[in-house]
Amino acid sequence: MSAGAAVLSSIRPGVKLPLDEIPGLVIPALGETLTMVGITMVLVLIAGVPLGALIHNLAPGGLFPNRGAHTVLSWTISVGRSLPFLILMAAIIPFTRLITGTNIGIPAAIVPMTIAGIAFFTRIVENSLRGVPREYARVATASGASVLQVIRKAQLAEAVPSIIGGLTINTIAMIEYSAIAGTIGAGGIGYVAVTFGYQRFDHAVMIATIVILVITVAAVQLTGDALVRLTTPAAHARRGSSRREDVAPLVDA
Repeated sequence: MSAGAAVLSSIRPGVKLPLDEIPGLVIPALGETLTMVGITMVLVLIAGVPLGALIHNLAPGGLFPNRGAHTVLSWTISVGRSLPFLILMAAIIPFTRLITGTNIGIPAAIVPMTIAGIAFFTRIVENSLRGVPREYARVATASGASVLQVIRKAQLAEAVPSIIGGLTINTIAMIEYSAIAGTIGAGGIGYVAVTFGYQRFDHAVMIATIVILVITVAAVQLTGDALVRLTTPAAHARRGSSRREDVAPLVDA
């Protein structure tokens, strides 16, 4: 049972939550939200980076172009991105139940959030890699770097600032999705906002959840912006030249 559900069971219908009890409700709910988003983003990062690099290099002009495989994979990702999260969440309930054994709670929310997040982040990585000059990969290949070395050192390394920026956007989207997942009893801030703030017309709880969400999103955005600024000079320094001697160390990496 989530923290919100536990508190809810102790309050009679129609009775608003005392102000001094609101922190005891929303703080554990924030922890549940951060748990959902944290686990989801780890899975998204693990799957999204290689998938984005794969789609990019399967495209014409990539390291191993294959029009058929690129089309199938690209359309699959597009389907995952095209469905609104609430519809996706409802559509894969049988799959979610198969994986987690339940269709409510945090585990049940992580499954659709991960699927939606991977589809979103894969496109972000693909678009980030498009911004890397193809000449850099060609020179790295000519220097004797393997395909994996080219992807890691000449493509992904150059796209780090853009990928971090996209990861920030994706994380914020997952916070929003976690709020939607609260409608199926997943817990978190969304559950508290709907169950206490909306259904019980408790404006104090609603305002508290809004403030917490705004602060959380702002913290994620500020952290992401700082990481982008931190990694941008290094990427620009590497991109300053595409001469053979500049990428020769890739072979030894």
